[in-house]
Amino acid sequence: MKDEPLQNPLRELAWRRKLTDAEKAGLRAQPEARADLELESRLSEALACVPDAPMPSNFTARVLQAVEREEARGARTRSWSWHWRALVPRVAVAVAVVGLAGLAYQRHALDKRAEFAEDMVLLAQAQPVPSVEALKNFDAIQRLSQTTPHADDELLALLQ
Repeated sequence: MKDEPLQNPLRELAWRRKLTDAEKAGLRAQPEARADLELESRLSEALACVPDAPMPSNFTARVLQAVEREEARGARTRSWSWHWRALVPRVAVAVAVVGLAGLAYQRHALDKRAEFAEDMVLLAQAQPVPSVEALKNFDAIQRLSQTTPHADDELLALLQ
């Protein structure tokens, strides 16, 4: 069977009711549509013999509930879209939090710098830096200040 749009008005009439003799005579004049309409009429007669499916008593209520659920689902998905009234306050709060965090970090960094500068001033005032002349002979002076950790056994043996 072809899935064509209703090219023949007799096809739709055959779905709804039996064709009259005049309509059947018009059908005989069109041999290419006659086989298709014959098949349609036999299918309609076969479907008329099938008993109607029982309908529940609350069918209309169930259909309306399904429609309401679909509408509610559509409303829920639309509620997550960007609403300026909800978006602007959230963005403002986020900007305020980030700005305050940045200011707190900047203040912390400035305090650390000031503390470091104070420590350097105290260090500079505490001990004067030795002169270059004293640092030239530093290794020799350091060796002189070292004491020998053990007694000289040879010297002690000669003294006895």
